[in-house]
Amino acid sequence: MSTPSIASSSVGVATASATRLLQSAIAACLGLMIVGFVGFSHIEIVHNAAHDTRHANAFPCH
Repeated sequence: MSTPSIASSSVGVATASATRLLQSAIAACLGLMIVGFVGFSHIEIVHNAAHDTRHANAFPCH
């Protein structure tokens, strides 16, 4: 019968935290790229969809 050691469990926690941080950073970068694309898009349909969404959520954009 073996018992888990403290060293192996702390490595697992550190790995999980690093993975969670990496996933959060990737999600934030992806979100900023999407907002930048929509905000500066010359495609009228994309811009108008974002514009209407902001108004639907009562977020001023003018």
